[in-house]
Amino acid sequence: MASLVIEPSGPLRGRIRVPGDKSISHRLLLLAALADGISEIHGISDGDDVRRTRTIIQQLGAVVEDTGHGIITISGGELHEAEKVLDVGNSGTSIRLLTGFLSGLPFDSVLDGDQSIRDRPMDRIIDPLHKMGGEVQSADGLMKAPLTIRGRSLSGIEYQPPVASAQVKGCLLFAGLSARGPTTVVEPLQTRAHSEELFAATGISVVDAPGRVTVLPGRPNPFHYVVEGDPSQAAFWVVAASIVPGSEVTISRVYSGPARSGYIKVLQRMGASVDYDHLTGDLTIRSAPLTGTLVEADEIPGLIDEIPVLAVAAACARGETYFEGVGELKVKESDRLAGVEEMLTAMAVSAEVNADALKVTGGKLEAAHLYAKQDHRMAMAGAIAALVVDGPVVVEGWEAVTTSYPGFVNDLETLRSEG
Repeated sequence: MASLVIEPSGPLRGRIRVPGDKSISHRLLLLAALADGISEIHGISDGDDVRRTRTIIQQLGAVVEDTGHGIITISGGELHEAEKVLDVGNSGTSIRLLTGFLSGLPFDSVLDGDQSIRDRPMDRIIDPLHKMGGEVQSADGLMKAPLTIRGRSLSGIEYQPPVASAQVKGCLLFAGLSARGPTTVVEPLQTRAHSEELFAATGISVVDAPGRVTVLPGRPNPFHYVVEGDPSQAAFWVVAASIVPGSEVTISRVYSGPARSGYIKVLQRMGASVDYDHLTGDLTIRSAPLTGTLVEADEIPGLIDEIPVLAVAAACARGETYFEGVGELKVKESDRLAGVEEMLTAMAVSAEVNADALKVTGGKLEAAHLYAKQDHRMAMAGAIAALVVDGPVVVEGWEAVTTSYPGFVNDLETLRSEG
């Protein structure tokens, strides 16, 4: 297990660009694999999660080529059964989107991943796919990976997921491309809109109305797409620049879309100085004193991935911060709710979990030995917290960061050298 030692930081200054949006990258690869022709993607995420999806579409018959300068081309449209198990590694997005994607294709597939994936609940996608006529078999009937998908003729349904989830929505919309009739997902709380945005951008018939999205069966057209920076990765630097005194950081070309900028609104409510340039997509952050706030349950679907680093901001704020309705954190790559409590407690700041709520009381973070538990977001949140303590912090399990942000340390050093 790899570890990273992080020393306290002086001011962070300069400009960086974070990896291409991970959620968008996964979906573009799947759409390109379905499209009959050659698609071109610029700036795709370079993390291992997206590489897993890329490898899987190649196993299914798509031809992927690197043309240099961060550009790849995908020749799709003629997919077939893979010769072996499709391994998603640590990628929850991959297994959930691919299960829907594969359910309506005329061949069988097996999806598997690492132990973290095998521990994650899959009933939330298996149940609605069965309602569509799909056949997805889970290991020992436990509704967990590995999953055997037997391609079947599907029928569109209207479905309201019991838990707001962009992954579940995306799974069903991808299945709907191969179904008879429309497929509708009802959303009382809005989640990330990447699937419907990208479907529409590639020529698929989508009706996006308040609280519901409907897709009609069909196939995408070949496309050209430039992927903007991932706001979930940008969040680490937004918090870092906010809490490290004297910092001023600009993050270039960050995606800003539905249910992706909720963390910025929370930080601004806490007093953070964050400016977004709508023309360039640049985020500029200057250090500022923070005050605790209440993050209500209806905000959580739009910032679920950013809660670990928002908890670090809360630890550096004056007063208390409450996160309501965050039970979904228990079934991420790790139990992030317990992980946040353990991390901040180890660093001498009060963090308390009560059922599906988290309370953080601001204080002075102290050096500690942290354990990321193979969770990339917990590892990076620990690294950001380490920047404001008085001594070195060790983050065990740092290798998990390769799943989403392999260049994190390089970007940190760039900002430190400028400062």
